[in-house]
Amino acid sequence: MRKRRNVVLSAGLAVLLTFPFTSTTHAETNHAATTKATPHPFEVQLLGVNDFHGQLDVTRKVNGRSVGRADYLAAYLKQQKAKVKDTLLLAVGDNVGASAPVSALMQDEPTINIFNTLHFDVSTIGNHEFDHGVNEMIRQIYGGRNPNTGEFFKGANYPYICANVVTTKTKKPILPPYLIKKVHGAKIGFIGVVTTETPTITMPSNVKNIEFTDETEAINKYAKELKKQGVQTIVVLAHDPGTSAADGSNANGRVYDIAQHTDPEVDVIFGGHNHAYMNTKVNGKLVVQAYSFGTAFDEVHLWIDPKTKDVVKSEAKIVNTYQDAIQPDPQVKQMIDEDEAKVAPLINKVVGSAATALTQDQNASGESNLGDFITDAQRASTNAQIAITNPGGIRANINSGEITWGELFTVQPFNNQLITMNLTGDQIRQALNQQWATGRMLQMSGMKYTWDSTLGTDKIVSLTLEDGTPIEPNQTYSVTMNSFLASGGDGFTVFASGQNPVTGQVDLDALVDYVQKQTAPINVTTGNRIQKIK
Repeated sequence: MRKRRNVVLSAGLAVLLTFPFTSTTHAETNHAATTKATPHPFEVQLLGVNDFHGQLDVTRKVNGRSVGRADYLAAYLKQQKAKVKDTLLLAVGDNVGASAPVSALMQDEPTINIFNTLHFDVSTIGNHEFDHGVNEMIRQIYGGRNPNTGEFFKGANYPYICANVVTTKTKKPILPPYLIKKVHGAKIGFIGVVTTETPTITMPSNVKNIEFTDETEAINKYAKELKKQGVQTIVVLAHDPGTSAADGSNANGRVYDIAQHTDPEVDVIFGGHNHAYMNTKVNGKLVVQAYSFGTAFDEVHLWIDPKTKDVVKSEAKIVNTYQDAIQPDPQVKQMIDEDEAKVAPLINKVVGSAATALTQDQNASGESNLGDFITDAQRASTNAQIAITNPGGIRANINSGEITWGELFTVQPFNNQLITMNLTGDQIRQALNQQWATGRMLQMSGMKYTWDSTLGTDKIVSLTLEDGTPIEPNQTYSVTMNSFLASGGDGFTVFASGQNPVTGQVDLDALVDYVQKQTAPINVTTGNRIQKIK
């Protein structure tokens, strides 16, 4: 049975005063008193979901087949859970944030309600849990009044853990750093961490008064503490990126580095953040990640020696949630239907049409037709000479045919203000050169450039306005971008030095207005705004 969690809000933060949080699985409750440990290892199944992002009713395609939606994911999880008596459900952060309208318009409470219904056992946080600040994250986790409706929300009925986010003042974790579960008398420890990149990829105000410490150091600190409590099996939920080939080769990324340097007692690390596939062994540890958006999940099996309480065998696979292979879970489907009905009048409103699909897919030079269209909309909103957006601010594609308000919300769900500032030509060039360090290709309107990948830190060969007029280093230009990018987000620190900032429309409103003003179905091809020479 759960311990009572006492929460105190201090300096805008919620600090858990009673931890570690220890709970018992149904398996122990039902069987531990009557079944003695056998000499044979017992099996524990861990089912993991990462980067769900509130995609309750969104279908995507994998290998030409439909995948995703919470009701199909639920059906898969329930089906797999029924196969192994001792099963734990895990979430690896970004459960919410950048969500579909059906969840986002109700402060992501619908997503947490569905996770409650599925009886998740533990979750860590991702960078997107901070999208509306620490206080709102705490409200979503522990419950509180909805800031818009005033209605009380009960919060999550599963615990959240994170070892490497601490208050600036006390240096203590804002959430419990770990959780202990017991299965057949064996203690399984779970440690949560989130990427230290978080302060650079969210608004500064969202992470005020907290610090993000090194993930590996935090894991090792609490692994040591767990071992003192007799825990021999340790699982890490790390909202950190990693990837591997299908056969486990070519593994890399931050979560790979973490696996190389964490305590040998760590048996499994669940990754996330970069929405990729990973299934490999690193330094004796199983390391997995299952794409994103509920299109797949991790299926991990551990065999634990009942005498040593340690893992003697582990294996994993990544399972795609193909919709044609299972029926949607009726309980979760009904929940989605009810939530959709609440927001239907707004999200189903048709605002325009597209002759061809507008996608985030970038060509070899780094340009996408959706990036072109969005920045055109932003420049039209502010009458700036140039508009620039980060690819991370574009969250979905626009299909051909009718365009609804809900589709546009899914594309730009953050409600960032547009900021128009003055930048010199030299600052613009510096920002473009920051692309190579961040790995993120900016999208733009009102200017063009060519670049050469074989050059050093300055890869820009030519830089002009859209009419071909050279952008001069010492001349000042008006540039529009979203407030996140304007604050230096995503590693584009040069933008934070812009002068005379003026606040404009919300980015979504600018996009909706622009779509509504189009007199013909939208047809955008990449306009050669970005050209890679070699």
